[in-house]
Amino acid sequence: MTHVSARRGAFYVSVAATAWGTGGAAGSLLFETAGLGPVGVSLWRYLIGAALLLALTRPLHSGLSWRVLPVGAGMALYQTAYFAAIAHSGVAVATVVTMGATPVFTALGSRFLLRERLGGIASAALAAALAGLVLLTAETVLQTDTSTLAGIGFALASAAGYAGVTLFSRHHRDDPRGTAVGGFVVGAACLAPFALADGVVPEVSLASVGLLLYLGAVPTALAYGLFFRALTALRATTVSIISLGEAVGAAVLGVVLFGERLTPLAWSGCALLLLAVTVLAVRAQEG
Repeated sequence: MTHVSARRGAFYVSVAATAWGTGGAAGSLLFETAGLGPVGVSLWRYLIGAALLLALTRPLHSGLSWRVLPVGAGMALYQTAYFAAIAHSGVAVATVVTMGATPVFTALGSRFLLRERLGGIASAALAAALAGLVLLTAETVLQTDTSTLAGIGFALASAAGYAGVTLFSRHHRDDPRGTAVGGFVVGAACLAPFALADGVVPEVSLASVGLLLYLGAVPTALAYGLFFRALTALRATTVSIISLGEAVGAAVLGVVLFGERLTPLAWSGCALLLLAVTVLAVRAQEG
């Protein structure tokens, strides 16, 4: 496996976060255009992502390891919970709650399970990023109803699954591409029974096919391929904090595409969050 420097790892996860920021919007549009639910969208996302990675890159040189089993199960959990959160509370709230809780869960797990300590820069970046997320979501959360609260619950479940996959993949980081492909396959297998019961055949149209291909290619095959590569060079917590850049992109797309409103306070949160992520990405050090 080619060595990945910390600088390149930071770049990889920054690109992945940007791509992930568009995934929620694509999933939300698929609810309308393809007639799929959260489980069906997640299933197609993983199937297409695995197919693209296998088709566009060199063949796997060895069989898939047992390690892809917990990775795939975690991916199935957090992806479906994320789209369920979007369905209940909207793209912006679902994404920022998920991404806000993830680095906290990851930092705790990294400290106690992997014995990775947070440095001063990472600690300050985490504090600033979480402050930005509070500003971004505070007014919306204060106006929550039962449906939105359910969405926040799904988002927290998604964060727990995401943190688990990040920590496990950081600990077992010798085959990032095999982890991505295997994770997609196992995740799809976990979701298939539920998707079949919920409805797995999409309504075929130019829009739905285009969205499915985009979701499988950019926020899935590309983003996760880079994400697992980044984990070979950077601490799990560092990767999760840089990934918070996804929240800003998702919030902006929520405003542009779905008419979700951000207040001046929320825009200030976006700016603070971007500053924290940028500082950490620039100052990324070897994990």
